[in-house]
Amino acid sequence: MYDVVVIGGGPAGYVAAIRSSQLGLSVACIESMEGEKGTPKLGGTCLNVGCIPSKALLDSSQRYYEASNDLSKHGIKTSKIDLNIKDMMARKDKVVSQLVSGVNGLFKANKIKAIQGYGKLISGNEVEVINGNEKEIIEAKNIILATGSKPIEITSAKFDNKNIVDSTGALEFDNVPKKLGVIGAGIIGLELGSVWSRLGSKVTMLEAMPDFLPMVDKKISKEAFKEFSKQGLDVKLDCKVVEAKAEKNTVKVVYEENGASKKELFDKLIVAVGRSPNTENLLANDCGISLDDNGFIEVDEFCQTKIASVWAIGDVVRGPMLAHKGSEEGVMVAERIAGKHAAVNYELVPSVIYTHPEVAWVGKNEEELKLEGVEYKSGSFPFAASGRALAADTSVGSVKILADKLTDTILGIHVFGPSAAELVQQGLIAMEFGSSSEDIGLTMFSHPTVSEALHEAALAANGHAIHIGNRKK
Repeated sequence: MYDVVVIGGGPAGYVAAIRSSQLGLSVACIESMEGEKGTPKLGGTCLNVGCIPSKALLDSSQRYYEASNDLSKHGIKTSKIDLNIKDMMARKDKVVSQLVSGVNGLFKANKIKAIQGYGKLISGNEVEVINGNEKEIIEAKNIILATGSKPIEITSAKFDNKNIVDSTGALEFDNVPKKLGVIGAGIIGLELGSVWSRLGSKVTMLEAMPDFLPMVDKKISKEAFKEFSKQGLDVKLDCKVVEAKAEKNTVKVVYEENGASKKELFDKLIVAVGRSPNTENLLANDCGISLDDNGFIEVDEFCQTKIASVWAIGDVVRGPMLAHKGSEEGVMVAERIAGKHAAVNYELVPSVIYTHPEVAWVGKNEEELKLEGVEYKSGSFPFAASGRALAADTSVGSVKILADKLTDTILGIHVFGPSAAELVQQGLIAMEFGSSSEDIGLTMFSHPTVSEALHEAALAANGHAIHIGNRKK
Protein backbone atom coordinates (compact mmCIF):
# COMPACT_ATOMS: atom_id res chain seq x y z
CA MET A 1 0.00 0.00 0.00
CA TYR A 2 1.28 3.44 -0.95
CA ASP A 3 1.04 6.43 1.36
CA VAL A 4 -0.16 8.54 -1.58
CA VAL A 5 -1.52 7.73 -5.02
CA VAL A 6 -2.03 10.66 -7.39
CA ILE A 7 -4.32 10.34 -10.40
CA GLY A 8 -3.00 12.81 -13.00
CA GLY A 9 0.52 13.88 -13.88
CA GLY A 10 -0.04 17.55 -14.74
CA PRO A 11 1.17 20.64 -12.84
CA ALA A 12 -1.16 19.86 -9.91
CA GLY A 13 -0.57 16.11 -9.82
CA TYR A 14 3.17 15.86 -10.42
CA VAL A 15 3.90 18.66 -7.94
CA ALA A 16 1.74 16.90 -5.33
CA ALA A 17 3.62 13.67 -6.01
CA ILE A 18 7.06 15.27 -5.73
CA ARG A 19 6.26 17.19 -2.55
CA SER A 20 4.72 14.06 -0.97
CA SER A 21 7.90 12.13 -1.70
CA GLN A 22 10.05 14.94 -0.31
CA LEU A 23 8.08 14.61 2.93
CA GLY A 24 9.01 10.95 3.23
CA LEU A 25 5.85 9.39 1.83
CA SER A 26 5.73 6.49 -0.64
CA VAL A 27 4.09 7.73 -3.85
CA ALA A 28 2.66 6.47 -7.13
CA CYS A 29 1.34 8.71 -9.90
CA ILE A 30 -1.09 7.46 -12.56
CA GLU A 31 -1.14 9.28 -15.91
CA SER A 32 -3.25 8.41 -18.95
CA MET A 33 -1.17 10.35 -21.49
CA GLU A 34 1.11 7.80 -23.11
CA GLY A 35 4.80 8.41 -23.63
CA GLU A 36 7.51 6.21 -25.12
CA LYS A 37 7.43 2.42 -24.71
CA GLY A 38 4.19 2.43 -22.74
CA THR A 39 5.45 4.81 -20.08
CA PRO A 40 3.26 7.75 -18.96
CA LYS A 41 3.93 11.14 -20.49
CA LEU A 42 4.09 13.48 -17.52
CA GLY A 43 3.36 17.20 -17.49
CA GLY A 44 -0.31 17.14 -18.37
CA THR A 45 -2.09 19.50 -20.74
CA CYS A 46 -0.10 22.53 -19.56
CA LEU A 47 3.32 21.19 -20.40
CA ASN A 48 2.45 19.04 -23.42
CA VAL A 49 -0.32 20.82 -25.33
CA GLY A 50 -1.09 24.02 -23.43
CA CYS A 51 0.92 26.59 -21.49
CA ILE A 52 4.42 25.67 -22.64
CA PRO A 53 3.98 25.00 -26.38
CA SER A 54 1.72 28.05 -26.73
CA LYS A 55 4.34 30.27 -25.08
CA ALA A 56 7.02 28.82 -27.35
CA LEU A 57 4.93 29.77 -30.40
CA LEU A 58 4.08 33.17 -28.92
CA ASP A 59 7.80 33.88 -28.56
CA SER A 60 8.71 32.59 -32.03
CA SER A 61 5.85 34.44 -33.73
CA GLN A 62 6.74 37.69 -31.97
CA ARG A 63 10.33 37.42 -33.17
CA TYR A 64 9.12 36.84 -36.71
CA TYR A 65 6.76 39.81 -36.51
CA GLU A 66 9.49 42.10 -35.18
CA ALA A 67 11.96 40.95 -37.82
CA SER A 68 9.36 41.57 -40.53
CA ASN A 69 7.97 44.86 -39.30
CA ASP A 70 9.87 46.60 -36.52
CA LEU A 71 13.62 46.30 -36.97
CA SER A 72 13.93 49.17 -39.43
CA LYS A 73 13.08 51.73 -36.74
CA HIS A 74 16.14 50.48 -34.85
CA GLY A 75 18.33 51.12 -37.85
CA ILE A 76 18.48 47.44 -38.74
CA LYS A 77 17.73 46.61 -42.35
CA THR A 78 16.97 43.05 -43.37
CA SER A 79 16.40 41.31 -46.64
CA LYS A 80 13.35 39.14 -47.27
CA ILE A 81 12.30 37.23 -44.16
CA ASP A 82 11.40 33.58 -44.70
CA LEU A 83 9.02 31.70 -42.43
CA ASN A 84 9.55 27.98 -41.87
CA ILE A 85 6.57 26.66 -39.91
CA LYS A 86 8.07 23.18 -39.72
CA ASP A 87 11.19 24.46 -37.95
CA MET A 88 9.11 26.66 -35.66
CA MET A 89 6.98 23.69 -34.62
CA ALA A 90 10.09 21.56 -34.16
CA ARG A 91 11.49 24.13 -31.72
CA LYS A 92 8.21 24.11 -29.81
CA ASP A 93 8.27 20.32 -29.60
CA LYS A 94 11.88 20.34 -28.44
CA VAL A 95 11.05 22.72 -25.57
CA VAL A 96 8.18 20.45 -24.52
CA SER A 97 10.32 17.32 -24.77
CA GLN A 98 13.06 18.86 -22.64
CA LEU A 99 10.63 19.83 -19.89
CA VAL A 100 8.84 16.45 -19.94
CA SER A 101 12.22 14.79 -19.61
CA GLY A 102 12.91 17.06 -16.63
CA VAL A 103 9.75 15.94 -14.84
CA ASN A 104 10.62 12.29 -15.54
CA GLY A 105 14.02 12.92 -13.99
CA LEU A 106 12.44 14.47 -10.90
CA PHE A 107 10.20 11.41 -10.49
CA LYS A 108 13.21 9.09 -10.64
CA ALA A 109 15.20 11.24 -8.22
CA ASN A 110 12.30 11.23 -5.77
CA LYS A 111 11.59 7.50 -6.23
CA ILE A 112 8.02 8.06 -7.44
CA LYS A 113 6.36 5.19 -9.26
CA ALA A 114 4.92 6.42 -12.58
CA ILE A 115 2.07 4.24 -13.84
CA GLN A 116 0.60 4.36 -17.35
CA GLY A 117 -3.18 4.13 -17.54
CA TYR A 118 -6.52 5.62 -16.57
CA GLY A 119 -7.19 5.87 -12.87
CA LYS A 120 -10.64 5.51 -11.31
CA LEU A 121 -11.47 6.06 -7.66
CA ILE A 122 -13.12 2.89 -6.31
CA SER A 123 -13.14 3.75 -2.60
CA GLY A 124 -11.34 5.91 -0.08
CA ASN A 125 -8.29 3.66 -0.32
CA GLU A 126 -8.54 1.99 -3.73
CA VAL A 127 -7.81 3.08 -7.27
CA GLU A 128 -8.47 0.99 -10.36
CA VAL A 129 -5.90 1.43 -13.14
CA ILE A 130 -7.02 0.59 -16.68
CA ASN A 131 -4.37 0.25 -19.38
CA GLY A 132 -5.80 -1.23 -22.57
CA ASN A 133 -7.25 -4.61 -21.64
CA GLU A 134 -5.37 -4.76 -18.35
CA LYS A 135 -6.84 -3.74 -14.99
CA GLU A 136 -5.36 -3.63 -11.51
CA ILE A 137 -6.32 -2.26 -8.11
CA ILE A 138 -3.82 -0.09 -6.24
CA GLU A 139 -4.26 0.62 -2.55
CA ALA A 140 -3.28 3.84 -0.84
CA LYS A 141 -3.69 5.56 2.50
CA ASN A 142 -4.42 8.81 0.65
CA ILE A 143 -5.60 9.49 -2.90
CA ILE A 144 -5.23 12.79 -4.76
CA LEU A 145 -7.46 13.45 -7.79
CA ALA A 146 -5.71 15.76 -10.27
CA THR A 147 -6.97 14.89 -13.76
CA GLY A 148 -7.10 18.45 -15.08
CA SER A 149 -9.48 19.81 -17.70
CA LYS A 150 -10.36 19.60 -21.39
CA PRO A 151 -11.55 22.12 -24.01
CA ILE A 152 -15.27 22.79 -24.09
CA GLU A 153 -16.96 21.73 -27.34
CA ILE A 154 -20.04 23.69 -28.35
CA THR A 155 -22.93 22.21 -30.32
CA SER A 156 -22.76 24.93 -32.98
CA ALA A 157 -19.09 24.21 -33.77
CA LYS A 158 -18.21 20.55 -33.35
CA PHE A 159 -14.52 19.67 -33.61
CA ASP A 160 -13.40 17.80 -36.71
CA ASN A 161 -9.73 18.07 -35.65
CA LYS A 162 -8.78 19.35 -39.10
CA ASN A 163 -10.53 22.61 -39.94
CA ILE A 164 -12.48 23.13 -36.72
CA VAL A 165 -10.05 22.60 -33.86
CA ASP A 166 -9.59 23.12 -30.15
CA SER A 167 -6.59 24.79 -28.50
CA THR A 168 -4.47 21.67 -28.98
CA GLY A 169 -5.16 21.55 -32.71
CA ALA A 170 -4.37 25.25 -33.00
CA LEU A 171 -0.78 24.48 -31.96
CA GLU A 172 -0.28 21.99 -34.78
CA PHE A 173 -1.13 23.86 -38.03
CA ASP A 174 1.38 22.98 -40.75
CA ASN A 175 0.83 26.25 -42.63
CA VAL A 176 -0.46 29.74 -41.91
CA PRO A 177 -4.21 30.08 -42.57
CA LYS A 178 -5.01 33.08 -44.74
CA LYS A 179 -8.26 33.65 -42.82
CA LEU A 180 -8.55 32.37 -39.28
CA GLY A 181 -11.65 32.45 -37.11
CA VAL A 182 -11.53 32.19 -33.33
CA ILE A 183 -14.62 31.63 -31.21
CA GLY A 184 -13.87 33.21 -27.85
CA ALA A 185 -11.76 36.27 -27.08
CA GLY A 186 -10.61 35.20 -23.64
CA ILE A 187 -7.12 34.25 -22.52
CA ILE A 188 -6.69 31.20 -24.77
CA GLY A 189 -8.35 32.78 -27.79
CA LEU A 190 -6.26 35.95 -27.59
CA GLU A 191 -3.00 34.06 -27.24
CA LEU A 192 -3.69 31.68 -30.14
CA GLY A 193 -5.14 34.45 -32.28
CA SER A 194 -2.02 36.53 -31.65
CA VAL A 195 0.31 33.71 -32.71
CA TRP A 196 -1.28 33.26 -36.12
CA SER A 197 -1.97 36.95 -36.68
CA ARG A 198 1.74 37.71 -36.26
CA LEU A 199 2.57 34.98 -38.76
CA GLY A 200 0.26 36.48 -41.38
CA SER A 201 -3.31 35.28 -40.77
CA LYS A 202 -6.24 37.65 -41.01
CA VAL A 203 -7.84 36.88 -37.65
CA THR A 204 -11.48 37.44 -36.73
CA MET A 205 -12.53 36.76 -33.14
CA LEU A 206 -16.17 36.12 -32.26
CA GLU A 207 -16.89 36.78 -28.59
CA ALA A 208 -20.31 36.12 -27.04
CA MET A 209 -19.79 38.54 -24.13
CA PRO A 210 -20.71 42.21 -24.68
CA ASP A 211 -17.56 43.38 -22.87
CA PHE A 212 -13.94 42.69 -23.74
CA LEU A 213 -12.08 40.81 -20.98
CA PRO A 214 -14.75 41.49 -18.33
CA MET A 215 -12.56 39.94 -15.60
CA VAL A 216 -9.89 42.61 -16.21
CA ASP A 217 -9.91 46.16 -14.86
CA LYS A 218 -11.92 48.30 -17.29
CA LYS A 219 -9.16 50.84 -17.91
CA ILE A 220 -6.71 48.06 -18.69
CA SER A 221 -9.16 46.15 -20.90
CA LYS A 222 -9.91 49.29 -22.93
CA GLU A 223 -6.20 49.87 -23.52
CA ALA A 224 -5.74 46.23 -24.50
CA PHE A 225 -8.70 46.23 -26.90
CA LYS A 226 -7.36 49.31 -28.65
CA GLU A 227 -3.88 47.85 -29.02
CA PHE A 228 -4.97 44.39 -30.14
CA SER A 229 -7.26 45.95 -32.75
CA LYS A 230 -4.32 48.01 -33.96
CA GLN A 231 -2.29 44.80 -34.25
CA GLY A 232 -4.90 43.35 -36.60
CA LEU A 233 -7.12 41.25 -34.36
CA ASP A 234 -10.70 41.91 -35.44
CA VAL A 235 -12.58 41.32 -32.18
CA LYS A 236 -16.35 41.23 -32.61
CA LEU A 237 -18.20 41.45 -29.28
CA ASP A 238 -21.70 40.29 -28.40
CA CYS A 239 -21.65 37.71 -31.19
CA LYS A 240 -23.47 34.41 -30.98
CA VAL A 241 -22.25 31.64 -33.26
CA VAL A 242 -25.22 29.85 -34.75
CA GLU A 243 -23.45 27.32 -36.93
CA ALA A 244 -19.98 26.35 -38.06
CA LYS A 245 -19.63 23.86 -40.88
CA ALA A 246 -16.50 22.57 -42.58
CA GLU A 247 -16.75 22.61 -46.39
CA LYS A 248 -13.74 21.11 -48.20
CA ASN A 249 -10.89 23.42 -47.19
CA THR A 250 -12.99 26.17 -45.64
CA VAL A 251 -15.26 26.64 -42.65
CA LYS A 252 -18.52 28.54 -43.01
CA VAL A 253 -19.56 30.30 -39.81
CA VAL A 254 -22.98 31.83 -39.32
CA TYR A 255 -23.33 34.18 -36.36
CA GLU A 256 -25.59 36.88 -34.98
CA GLU A 257 -24.24 40.37 -34.34
CA ASN A 258 -26.48 43.14 -33.05
CA GLY A 259 -29.53 41.09 -34.04
CA ALA A 260 -28.37 40.64 -37.63
CA SER A 261 -27.37 37.31 -39.15
CA LYS A 262 -23.91 37.32 -40.72
CA LYS A 263 -21.66 34.83 -42.45
CA GLU A 264 -17.86 34.41 -42.66
CA LEU A 265 -15.65 31.92 -44.48
CA PHE A 266 -12.42 30.85 -42.80
CA ASP A 267 -9.60 28.50 -43.69
CA LYS A 268 -9.44 27.31 -40.07
CA LEU A 269 -11.62 27.83 -37.00
CA ILE A 270 -10.35 27.66 -33.42
CA VAL A 271 -12.93 27.09 -30.68
CA ALA A 272 -11.61 28.61 -27.45
CA VAL A 273 -14.64 29.11 -25.22
CA GLY A 274 -13.14 27.70 -22.04
CA ARG A 275 -12.41 24.36 -20.39
CA SER A 276 -14.36 21.86 -18.32
CA PRO A 277 -13.13 19.54 -15.54
CA ASN A 278 -11.85 16.20 -16.77
CA THR A 279 -13.88 14.07 -14.36
CA GLU A 280 -15.67 11.71 -16.74
CA ASN A 281 -15.23 8.07 -15.59
CA LEU A 282 -13.00 9.24 -12.73
CA LEU A 283 -15.35 8.18 -9.92
CA ALA A 284 -16.99 4.80 -9.41
CA ASN A 285 -20.72 5.14 -8.81
CA ASP A 286 -20.47 3.88 -5.24
CA CYS A 287 -17.16 5.48 -4.28
CA GLY A 288 -18.85 7.98 -1.97
CA ILE A 289 -17.95 11.16 -3.89
CA SER A 290 -20.19 12.97 -6.35
CA LEU A 291 -19.79 15.88 -8.75
CA ASP A 292 -21.55 19.24 -8.72
CA ASP A 293 -23.75 20.42 -11.60
CA ASN A 294 -20.70 21.65 -13.54
CA GLY A 295 -18.69 18.47 -13.15
CA PHE A 296 -16.38 19.71 -10.38
CA ILE A 297 -15.41 17.67 -7.33
CA GLU A 298 -16.58 19.36 -4.15
CA VAL A 299 -13.83 20.07 -1.64
CA ASP A 300 -13.22 22.26 1.42
CA GLU A 301 -10.72 25.12 1.62
CA PHE A 302 -7.92 22.56 1.98
CA CYS A 303 -8.98 20.51 -1.07
CA GLN A 304 -10.23 17.62 1.04
CA THR A 305 -13.37 15.80 -0.12
CA LYS A 306 -16.05 14.46 2.21
CA ILE A 307 -13.96 11.27 2.37
CA ALA A 308 -11.04 12.21 4.60
CA SER A 309 -8.49 10.13 2.68
CA VAL A 310 -9.43 11.58 -0.74
CA TRP A 311 -8.30 14.98 -1.98
CA ALA A 312 -8.83 16.84 -5.25
CA ILE A 313 -6.75 19.65 -6.73
CA GLY A 314 -6.26 21.76 -9.84
CA ASP A 315 -8.80 22.12 -12.63
CA VAL A 316 -11.18 19.48 -11.19
CA VAL A 317 -12.09 21.74 -8.26
CA ARG A 318 -13.42 25.28 -7.79
CA GLY A 319 -11.37 28.34 -8.62
CA PRO A 320 -9.48 29.54 -11.68
CA MET A 321 -8.12 26.88 -14.03
CA LEU A 322 -4.48 27.92 -13.74
CA ALA A 323 -1.41 25.71 -13.52
CA HIS A 324 0.14 27.68 -10.68
CA LYS A 325 -3.04 27.49 -8.62
CA GLY A 326 -3.10 23.71 -9.08
CA SER A 327 0.58 23.38 -8.18
CA GLU A 328 0.15 25.32 -4.95
CA GLU A 329 -2.83 23.14 -4.07
CA GLY A 330 -0.64 20.10 -4.71
CA VAL A 331 1.95 21.35 -2.24
CA MET A 332 -0.73 22.20 0.33
CA VAL A 333 -2.38 18.78 0.15
CA ALA A 334 0.94 16.91 0.35
CA GLU A 335 1.90 18.85 3.44
CA ARG A 336 -1.46 18.35 5.11
CA ILE A 337 -1.26 14.61 4.44
CA ALA A 338 2.15 14.68 6.14
CA GLY A 339 0.60 16.36 9.18
CA LYS A 340 1.81 19.88 8.51
CA HIS A 341 -0.19 23.10 8.51
CA ALA A 342 -0.57 24.55 5.02
CA ALA A 343 -3.04 26.70 3.11
CA VAL A 344 -3.47 28.50 -0.21
CA ASN A 345 -4.38 32.19 -0.31
CA TYR A 346 -7.13 32.13 -2.91
CA GLU A 347 -7.54 35.91 -2.68
CA LEU A 348 -4.17 36.37 -4.38
CA VAL A 349 -4.06 34.16 -7.48
CA PRO A 350 -2.32 36.00 -10.35
CA SER A 351 -3.62 35.81 -13.92
CA VAL A 352 -1.69 36.51 -17.12
CA ILE A 353 -2.48 36.78 -20.82
CA TYR A 354 0.79 36.26 -22.71
CA THR A 355 0.01 38.51 -25.65
CA HIS A 356 2.37 41.30 -26.64
CA PRO A 357 2.04 43.43 -24.63
CA GLU A 358 1.06 41.15 -21.77
CA VAL A 359 -2.03 41.61 -19.60
CA ALA A 360 -1.72 40.61 -15.93
CA TRP A 361 -3.60 41.21 -12.72
CA VAL A 362 -3.99 40.09 -9.13
CA GLY A 363 -6.46 40.98 -6.39
CA LYS A 364 -9.53 43.15 -6.87
CA ASN A 365 -10.47 45.47 -9.73
CA GLU A 366 -12.43 48.70 -9.38
CA GLU A 367 -15.76 47.17 -10.32
CA GLU A 368 -15.42 44.49 -7.63
CA LEU A 369 -14.46 47.03 -4.98
CA LYS A 370 -17.45 49.19 -5.86
CA LEU A 371 -19.81 46.22 -5.59
CA GLU A 372 -18.33 45.36 -2.19
CA GLY A 373 -18.66 48.94 -1.00
CA VAL A 374 -14.95 49.29 -0.32
CA GLU A 375 -13.55 52.83 -0.32
CA TYR A 376 -10.37 52.84 -2.32
CA LYS A 377 -7.84 55.01 -4.11
CA SER A 378 -5.91 54.32 -7.27
CA GLY A 379 -2.64 55.24 -8.88
CA SER A 380 -1.64 54.73 -12.50
CA PHE A 381 1.51 55.18 -14.53
CA PRO A 382 1.85 54.91 -18.33
CA PHE A 383 4.74 53.04 -19.90
CA ALA A 384 4.98 55.95 -22.33
CA ALA A 385 6.68 57.81 -19.45
CA SER A 386 9.08 54.93 -18.71
CA GLY A 387 12.61 55.46 -19.95
CA ARG A 388 13.34 51.73 -20.15
CA ALA A 389 10.10 50.97 -21.99
CA LEU A 390 10.74 53.76 -24.51
CA ALA A 391 14.32 52.61 -25.08
CA ALA A 392 13.06 49.08 -25.75
CA ASP A 393 10.19 50.31 -27.97
CA THR A 394 7.62 48.71 -25.64
CA SER A 395 5.87 51.80 -24.30
CA VAL A 396 2.22 50.77 -24.81
CA GLY A 397 0.07 50.29 -21.71
CA SER A 398 0.13 51.20 -18.05
CA VAL A 399 0.31 50.00 -14.44
CA LYS A 400 -2.56 50.52 -12.02
CA ILE A 401 -2.58 50.03 -8.26
CA LEU A 402 -5.69 50.00 -6.08
CA ALA A 403 -5.36 50.55 -2.34
CA ASP A 404 -7.68 50.86 0.64
CA LYS A 405 -8.50 54.54 1.12
CA LEU A 406 -8.08 54.41 4.90
CA THR A 407 -5.29 51.88 5.50
CA ASP A 408 -3.45 52.17 2.15
CA THR A 409 -3.27 48.36 1.97
CA ILE A 410 -2.84 47.23 -1.63
CA LEU A 411 -6.03 45.58 -2.89
CA GLY A 412 -5.25 45.01 -6.55
CA ILE A 413 -2.56 45.41 -9.20
CA HIS A 414 -3.36 45.54 -12.93
CA VAL A 415 -0.85 45.81 -15.76
CA PHE A 416 -0.98 46.00 -19.53
CA GLY A 417 2.46 46.36 -21.01
CA PRO A 418 6.01 44.96 -21.12
CA SER A 419 6.83 42.30 -18.51
CA ALA A 420 3.34 42.63 -17.06
CA ALA A 421 3.52 39.14 -15.54
CA GLU A 422 6.75 39.95 -13.73
CA LEU A 423 5.51 43.31 -12.46
CA VAL A 424 2.32 41.79 -11.08
CA GLN A 425 4.42 39.09 -9.41
CA GLN A 426 6.53 41.79 -7.72
CA GLY A 427 3.38 43.42 -6.44
CA LEU A 428 1.92 40.08 -5.37
CA ILE A 429 4.89 39.44 -3.09
CA ALA A 430 4.23 42.80 -1.42
CA MET A 431 0.51 42.01 -1.11
CA GLU A 432 1.26 38.66 0.57
CA PHE A 433 3.03 40.61 3.30
CA GLY A 434 0.12 43.06 3.64
CA SER A 435 2.09 45.96 2.19
CA SER A 436 0.70 49.41 1.56
CA SER A 437 1.19 51.40 -1.61
CA GLU A 438 3.42 53.66 0.46
CA ASP A 439 5.67 50.67 1.23
CA ILE A 440 6.28 50.14 -2.49
CA GLY A 441 6.67 53.89 -2.96
CA LEU A 442 9.41 53.95 -0.31
CA THR A 443 11.25 51.01 -1.91
CA MET A 444 14.23 51.77 -4.16
CA PHE A 445 13.87 50.49 -7.73
CA SER A 446 16.84 50.23 -10.08
CA HIS A 447 16.94 52.59 -13.05
CA PRO A 448 16.20 52.21 -15.85
CA THR A 449 13.76 49.30 -15.52
CA VAL A 450 10.16 48.77 -16.55
CA SER A 451 9.43 47.89 -12.90
CA GLU A 452 9.83 51.58 -12.09
CA ALA A 453 6.32 51.92 -13.52
CA LEU A 454 5.05 49.86 -10.56
CA HIS A 455 6.95 52.18 -8.24
CA GLU A 456 5.48 55.28 -9.85
CA ALA A 457 1.94 53.85 -9.77
CA ALA A 458 2.34 53.22 -6.03
CA LEU A 459 3.55 56.80 -5.56
CA ALA A 460 0.65 58.05 -7.66
CA ALA A 461 -1.86 56.33 -5.36
CA ASN A 462 -0.82 58.84 -2.71
CA GLY A 463 -0.30 61.78 -5.06
CA HIS A 464 3.49 61.53 -4.89
CA ALA A 465 4.43 60.37 -8.40
CA ILE A 466 7.61 61.97 -9.71
CA HIS A 467 7.30 61.47 -13.47
CA ILE A 468 3.63 62.40 -13.94
CA GLY A 469 2.02 65.60 -12.82
CA ASN A 470 0.02 64.70 -9.71
CA ARG A 471 2.52 65.35 -6.91
CA LYS A 472 1.17 66.71 -3.61
CA LYS A 473 3.15 68.74 -1.16
